[in-house]
Amino acid sequence: MYGNRDQIRTQFVDAWQKAQAGEALSDLEQQLVDVISDHPEYHNYLKDRETALTGEFPPELGTSNPFLHMAMHLSLRDQARTDRPAGTRQLHQGLCARFGVMDAEHRMMECLGQILWEAQRSNAAPDENAYLECIKRLATR
Repeated sequence: MYGNRDQIRTQFVDAWQKAQAGEALSDLEQQLVDVISDHPEYHNYLKDRETALTGEFPPELGTSNPFLHMAMHLSLRDQARTDRPAGTRQLHQGLCARFGVMDAEHRMMECLGQILWEAQRSNAAPDENAYLECIKRLATR
């Protein structure tokens, strides 16, 4: 899942519309639909392409960007599937067993968001060790 904001949002909209129409989905589209299905609160954003492409979700207004949120789920699942960084799969599985997939991933998003923010702020690669330590701390809460 690569591209600019509109391309990424279009992938979500197209996958959801294909699924709603009962059309065959690619592997990536199925992954998108799985995440979308887990978030019924975002379904309205995907009904209208124009709304999906132009919607703004400024954090200062207390709004959550549904596309960023769902993309983070995809990132976490990809990290677990590929075990990158090493150890992520086991941590993801353990947290999912303890909290359920959605709650575990929502907790892990806090770590992912923090590490990405710090990397962007310092203009450096994300600190994988700090990321894994953050996820490990989730298991003790």
